[in-house]
Amino acid sequence: MLINGTEDLRVQKTIDAIQKTFEDMICEMDYEKITVKELCERARINKKTFYRYYSVLDDLLAELQGVMIEEYLERVKNYRIPEDLDKINREFFLYSAEKGSVYEKITCSGNYRYIRGRMISNVMDSTWKSSTWLGLLESSRQKILLHFIQTSTVEMYSKWVADGKKIPLEEMIKISNQLLCTGVNGFVECNAPI
Repeated sequence: MLINGTEDLRVQKTIDAIQKTFEDMICEMDYEKITVKELCERARINKKTFYRYYSVLDDLLAELQGVMIEEYLERVKNYRIPEDLDKINREFFLYSAEKGSVYEKITCSGNYRYIRGRMISNVMDSTWKSSTWLGLLESSRQKILLHFIQTSTVEMYSKWVADGKKIPLEEMIKISNQLLCTGVNGFVECNAPI
């Protein structure tokens, strides 16, 4: 349940406790292992209280996912596709780096593949639907292009996180933009040993 500030202070504190505990648990364990019972014990609420605000854990996860999607879409809403793909990719990396370990777990862990897929589809639908250029491509070519962009971007981010973010963020953005926007040939040209 998203709070809008008009709720009673106790309600706000309860929802905050549920959300914070849920985020902590996502960082500690796979989603399938999270139970309402343990979440309630950790948040120091009873199960009835949880069910007053959420029907199931999936609702809580969907809410978290929705917030993340909306925040990111707000950042890229003025960019044009495909002309600003480099800027959109940059925003993806900056946003991802700001969100911390919960976002990293959802974005990088194989256990969240389905959830991540829904998030990516929502973002891609929102950003690419206004592209007249994309509309000129036949459907099968659209799907291949979108799949390439989605998987390439997320996989580069995931690899960067898995490697301990050893490459500085700005350099990682540059590398990912080179690969995403100019392909391997552009990357090789810019990174060839002298």
